[in-house]
Amino acid sequence: MTLPISLRTVRVLRYIMPLREGGSLPGLTEADDGFKYVVKFRGNGHGPKALIAELIGGEVARALGLRVPELVFAELDEAFGRTEGDEEIQDLLRASQGLNIGQHFLPGALTFDPVVTNVDADLASRIVWLDAFLTNIDRTVRNTNLLMWRKELWLIDHGSCLYFHHSWSNWERHATGPFEPIKDHVLLPQATRLIEADAYCRSRLSSETLRAIVATIPDDWLRWDDAEGTPDELRAIYERFLIMRLDRSAAFTIVAQDARQALV
Repeated sequence: MTLPISLRTVRVLRYIMPLREGGSLPGLTEADDGFKYVVKFRGNGHGPKALIAELIGGEVARALGLRVPELVFAELDEAFGRTEGDEEIQDLLRASQGLNIGQHFLPGALTFDPVVTNVDADLASRIVWLDAFLTNIDRTVRNTNLLMWRKELWLIDHGSCLYFHHSWSNWERHATGPFEPIKDHVLLPQATRLIEADAYCRSRLSSETLRAIVATIPDDWLRWDDAEGTPDELRAIYERFLIMRLDRSAAFTIVAQDARQALV
């Protein structure tokens, strides 16, 4: 039996600094539980869709046993950010009142360098599988979205997953098709056990697990001007997309394997 997934909710007390290397302008913050979080704000250019991708991507990775910093709902009240001097950031914070998503800050973590650090073949293969499953276009040499912390590899920033939801056109085709951008994945050269990774990941995921993850999406994140449907109807599409993609994982696994062989 799959247990419901529950994220803690924290209240953001202090905005420390922007992290401008992220396209959605996340920020380092301090919350009322005394911890620091990298918060992705709903007022970013892609709106709440980037937060949904972060939530689904991070929790799917966690379900696969991969290391992901804790995700929390980060609440901003109406007065937050009024004293921020940067007008761009002030506008971002003003547009982000309510629930956002935060990722536990890993102090002292270093950006993963594929030249310096060799990743175990099983781990590399599972991460490649994850990103092919989620259609994540943003785990490349240019931007690895991987950190080394306490000598372990951690996955961050899944906001570029599920790119189908930026248009909602032909989502079924995206669900069942291959994922050609996997050829640029930073860990593809070390992913020599993709077939084994497919079997392992399928054993860890289930339709019930995917439904439990999607069920955590707040209603406020599912009210868009560019898509028809109620929050429940939009959740149902996310569920169907993920379940269909899991059922047809062999297709994107073979494409990833072929792309890796082309590198050799």
